[in-house]
Amino acid sequence: SFPLQAFIDSMAAPSSSMSMRVSGSSTRSTFSHQPPSHPVSCPVSSRYHQQHHHNGHLFSRTISSSTFAKREQVRRLKAANLDSANLSSDDRDSSSPSRSSQTNGMSSPPSTSSQDEWMEWADANGFNVDAFGESVDGDLHYADVECLVPPVLNPFDGNEGPSQLDTLWENGTGSDCAVQEPPLPVAPDDVNRWVASTSLKSETSYPFGSTGRGIFCSRTLNLRSIKVLGYDMDYTLVHYDVDQWEGRAYDYAKEQLRKTGCPVEGLSFDSEMVIRGLVVDKKLGNLVKPDRFGMVKRSSHGTRMMSTAECRQTYGRESVDLSDNRWVFLNTLFSVSEATLYAQMVDRLDSEEDGSGGWWGHDIKCYESLWRTVSKALFYTHVEGELKAEIIRDPAKFVEVDPQNALALLDQKRAGKKLLLITNSDYVYTQRIMEYAYDPYLPDDMTWRDLFDVTVVSSAKPNFFANSRNLVYEVATEDGLLRPTMRYEQGGVFAGGSARMIEESLGVSGDQILYVGDHIYTDVSVAKVNLQWRTCLVVRELEREVEALEKMAPLRVALKRYMNEKERVSDAFNSMRLELTRRMTTEMWDRDGEILGPSDLPELHDVPETELREGLVKMMAYMEALDAVISKMLGRDGSLFNTRWGYISLAGLNDKSHLTRQVEKYADIYTSRVSNFLHYTPFMYFRSPSQSLAHDRKRWSGQSRSDMRATVANTPGELI
Repeated sequence: SFPLQAFIDSMAAPSSSMSMRVSGSSTRSTFSHQPPSHPVSCPVSSRYHQQHHHNGHLFSRTISSSTFAKREQVRRLKAANLDSANLSSDDRDSSSPSRSSQTNGMSSPPSTSSQDEWMEWADANGFNVDAFGESVDGDLHYADVECLVPPVLNPFDGNEGPSQLDTLWENGTGSDCAVQEPPLPVAPDDVNRWVASTSLKSETSYPFGSTGRGIFCSRTLNLRSIKVLGYDMDYTLVHYDVDQWEGRAYDYAKEQLRKTGCPVEGLSFDSEMVIRGLVVDKKLGNLVKPDRFGMVKRSSHGTRMMSTAECRQTYGRESVDLSDNRWVFLNTLFSVSEATLYAQMVDRLDSEEDGSGGWWGHDIKCYESLWRTVSKALFYTHVEGELKAEIIRDPAKFVEVDPQNALALLDQKRAGKKLLLITNSDYVYTQRIMEYAYDPYLPDDMTWRDLFDVTVVSSAKPNFFANSRNLVYEVATEDGLLRPTMRYEQGGVFAGGSARMIEESLGVSGDQILYVGDHIYTDVSVAKVNLQWRTCLVVRELEREVEALEKMAPLRVALKRYMNEKERVSDAFNSMRLELTRRMTTEMWDRDGEILGPSDLPELHDVPETELREGLVKMMAYMEALDAVISKMLGRDGSLFNTRWGYISLAGLNDKSHLTRQVEKYADIYTSRVSNFLHYTPFMYFRSPSQSLAHDRKRWSGQSRSDMRATVANTPGELI
């Protein structure tokens, strides 16, 4: 039998030219891997020239490079497979493994010569991808725009073409290889005219001129290949005024605690006390901000911020492990009221112990018990429905309407995407809030329900993504009465069910679906891990954070220069200290006063010891002065976003926060609001930026001290 997998592995280097005649057809197709004259270009992707001779007429069109590669594989696989099938059983090697065992999980190739069957087999086995491994489903082709004879365009300046690129790496091998810079692409005037007339002029052009309104990519994502977009509702499709929504949740929870005898008099909600991405230490009653490695960088006990020394003493020998029940990650803005009330109650617990082994007359004996009590109070606030009933009565007080959200969803729907709404909120609440936030901004008599192919309320996420089968009900009446059903239907509103049932009902799966939500665990992590859905995280605070980073840029530049200056002086200080240490160790010297071991600073050999010591003292004094300025700057860095915790994305000057690490791991893209999609179109190809390790980065070159001081002098005084 033919060794199919070995042949597939060899497809990385297709032959330069080949022709194919399909038996029983009057059409002959000639493919050229290298175009006969000039390379053919297309606004969508790389193209290859294809000529058709039919009934004496010549027709010309192009196909994408991925389609060309796939058809090449199909042609050669089919030819080889049919040749193998024509062999007699005596000609075959009986010891060869069977064809099915050689395909690494791929289905067996068709046994016929039908081109359609072979192309269908290629699609099913993953050949329809681009050079980056992303699906090209949904890419536009010339046939889609009724272009019979596309123009022949050369993307290079001059006569260079793809064939010349191969010669750039032919001179030498390995470390001796001389790599030349390829020619830059030069777009024709007609192409530039259309590019200049579009709203998205470049990757640096952000919605409303604000970087914080951008969509940022962690993992390359081709929206053209996405067939279904699913959305959460709360803090995703609908954003709330945090002070109003979380403030009222805080008030209801505080009242629950008061009923149980907890001393809550005088407490008030402060939305700046807690930020998303903090972690609750239930064992010690602390709030902590860890970096990407889980090392604690800032912390508070109750509402009191801990000093750097106290933080290091408490957490210097341990790291935050979210798999440990001791830690609770604040994933979403819904956590703000809960964590704020807990921190305040820690202060009360510390100051009002009654000496009986408990506090306030009931079984609260430790910080962990206190966390359970506060969490239960917030839980009753949501379950009893008083808060949501208040929001339903007056949505204008709580909801921050964004009219462009509706336009973004309309664009996606008109582009052929199917839209889902999957929320944990009940139907009555969902109906009222979506009606208020969307219906006034939709055309004609369209309502929010017309936007979505399937709406799922009371979904019970994260179990919705984790379990394959849950009971599903159809919402039968406007007041939310339910009737059992077996599957989701187009245009319906349902309660319960599962993501697997969504896939079965819509005929899609895995990376054909993009889910957008605000909760890093409930919306993003579980959908990614269990289903391999593509994911988008909505982080509304991103807009304020980016604005604060831009305003703080002069301070951060000056801070990094101070740190580089300290590093420069510190390197010299360490070398002088080593020189002095070697002199004090007599066995390191021979009779002629030469160092027995290797030395990288021979110019210090003749410097008197007294002078070395004086130099060390002066350098220590200078570094202490630098430290004083650096400490002051670090204290100010991030204060424009939050005076207690700094930025949500950073932990310290140069490292990422634990939240940022979670975003990178589980969210393919992230943005501040749904309406940002309106600027990027439903056909956007998001490409992740180049990632680097420490050895990839060039060390900052530094400046003279006079230049550095001039820069610092120009930094606004209120920042320093």
